[in-house]
Amino acid sequence: MSDTSEIDPTVTAELTRLRESIDNIDAAVVHMLAERFKCTQQVGFLKAEHQLPPADPAREARQIARLRELAESAKLDPAFAEKLLNFIIAEVIRHHETIADGAR
Repeated sequence: MSDTSEIDPTVTAELTRLRESIDNIDAAVVHMLAERFKCTQQVGFLKAEHQLPPADPAREARQIARLRELAESAKLDPAFAEKLLNFIIAEVIRHHETIADGAR
């Protein structure tokens, strides 16, 4: 059914509505990540100023456990949530390392 004229207009309307919601959620996720990275950049500068290591494995483990619990309560796959947070943490650490290198 590649010809859209064959699709029931109510299905097309519902598909459009759902896709618009997805687009709005995606935009919100991007903006939330941008805000998160603004905060983690400040953490990176503070760590560099005080010669603290870029990574904090104990905090990262606590955050992963916390996020897994949040994911479970939100009916989201905790393994997916952990993978996402690990990806974000790796990027934050990379930023912190760059900041620390610039402070030397």
